[in-house]
Amino acid sequence: MLLPPRTASSTSRLALLFVFLPGLAWSSQQFPVRGLVLKIDKFHQEMVVSCQSIPGYMEAMAMPFPVRDAKELEALRPGTMIEFTLVVDKDAAHAENIQIRGFQNLELDPMEVRRLALLNGTLKSSPSKTLSVGQFVPDFALTDQSRQTVKLSQFVGKIVVINFMYTRCPFPNYCFRLSNNLGQLQKRFPQTLGLDLVLLSISFDPVHDQPEVLAKYGATWHADLKSWHFLTGPLPDIQRVSQQFGMDFWPEEALMVHALHTVIIDRKGKLAANLEGNEFTAAQLGDLVQTMLVQQP
Repeated sequence: MLLPPRTASSTSRLALLFVFLPGLAWSSQQFPVRGLVLKIDKFHQEMVVSCQSIPGYMEAMAMPFPVRDAKELEALRPGTMIEFTLVVDKDAAHAENIQIRGFQNLELDPMEVRRLALLNGTLKSSPSKTLSVGQFVPDFALTDQSRQTVKLSQFVGKIVVINFMYTRCPFPNYCFRLSNNLGQLQKRFPQTLGLDLVLLSISFDPVHDQPEVLAKYGATWHADLKSWHFLTGPLPDIQRVSQQFGMDFWPEEALMVHALHTVIIDRKGKLAANLEGNEFTAAQLGDLVQTMLVQQP
C-alpha cells in the first residue's frame, strides 16, 4: 500500500499502522525494519518508507513513520536504504536508531575496486564529478536502439528513471536485476509510461552494445521502445554521463567491473534520487517512482 501525499491527519495515518498489528499487546514492543526512503517531511518530523515485510508481523508496504529526534532525518534522502527500530507503544509508534545501509559489493574484491578507481581518478571523494540530490542534471545526447538521437532535455516535465548495464553481464543479480526493475516499472505504470514516465538504460559497453544488440536486448523485456530507450554512444560520452552519478566501470578481461546505480530525475530536470546497489526490490523502486509521480510539478 503506497500512501499518497499528505491527505490525512497524523492521527489517522498513525492508525494505519495498527490495522496491520492484530493481537498487539499494549506493552512497548520493538521491531527491526529495513526499507527504502521515499520522502522526508522535516516539518512534521516523519519519513515515508517502503518497508520490507516483518515476518509474522507486518507485510511489505509503504507508510509514514514519525521520529522523535529530527536529527535522524538530516542525512536521509529519497532512495536511501535504511534500517531502524520500530517502537510501538499503546497509543503511538515511532522510528528510532535510523542507520543508513550502505551497499557492499560482495562479488568484487574491495581492494581491486579501490585500485581501479584510483587509476581511473573517479573516487567518490571527488565531489566535483558526482551530482548531489537536488542539482540539475546536465543535458546529454546518446543513440538509442533505433539509431535515433535521444537527449535528456527532451523529457523535461516527465520523471526519468535511468539504469546502467551491459548486455553481456553474467551475474543475474547485477545488470539483469536492475533491468528487471525497469521491466517491472513498465508493468506497474502502463498508463503513465511515455506520458509522465520515461525509462533509459545506458550501456557502458558501447563497443559491443551497438543499437542492433540493444534492440534485441530490449525485446527480451518486451520493452515499449517509444518510452524505454536503450542507449549507447562514444565511450567518452558514456563515461561523462556515468561519472556524474558516481557510476564507475572498468574493462577486466572479457567482463566489466562496475558499480550499480539507478537514477531518478524529476520533472524539472533535477536529480531526485541515486540508488546505489541492488538490495532494493522492484516494488520499492516502484513506490519511490509513484511518490514522485504524484508530487506537484
